[in-house]
Amino acid sequence: MKNSILLPFLSLLFVGFLFSFSSVHAQERERKVIQLSGVILNADSTDAVPGVNVYVPKKGRGTSSGRFGYFSMPVLEGDSIVFSFIGLKRQTFKVPDNVENDRISLILTMEVDEIALAEVEVMPYPTEEEFKKAVLAMNVVDPMSISRANMSPEMLLRWAESMPASGNENFRYFQQGVMQQNQDIYGPRPLRLLDPFAWAQFIRSIKRGDLKSRD
Repeated sequence: MKNSILLPFLSLLFVGFLFSFSSVHAQERERKVIQLSGVILNADSTDAVPGVNVYVPKKGRGTSSGRFGYFSMPVLEGDSIVFSFIGLKRQTFKVPDNVENDRISLILTMEVDEIALAEVEVMPYPTEEEFKKAVLAMNVVDPMSISRANMSPEMLLRWAESMPASGNENFRYFQQGVMQQNQDIYGPRPLRLLDPFAWAQFIRSIKRGDLKSRD
């Protein structure tokens, strides 16, 4: 009994939904397509505003203004076009119904959106007396002691050992390699054991103690 009552009601409801859906789509198809174009300027109308977002909300249609503030996009009669840009006030333009021709040209000026924020006083301590106590209790390190530690001979020697070769050193090593390669190609390599200058340098290094073992 209940099914026999609900079935006609549901069928009528479904038919009404189909009728309303088809009428909405018929109205959407009847709306005329308009080519909306224009130029977006600042509030003084002296400079163009590039990169302004021009779109129809919830329709998935939109574009942005170019380098000289020009934009162009197809819209439908009755659409509400939104113009938005960071730092400028948002504006809305509604396409009128029953447009005589299929083109609309706009010259839109956008004003600066100024937002005044309230003053914020940053104070990590609730009272001035506690702030003074915290400052007096701080353990301040002498910057001169840090500088003296960084300029100590041990620290400078450690930095010199870890420092990469400079441009002059790389160039000198490269030239030595080129000279050694030319000697190997065009002549015999000299024997360092017969070089008196090498022997003199070796003897001076022994007198200086350069060859002593270091702990």
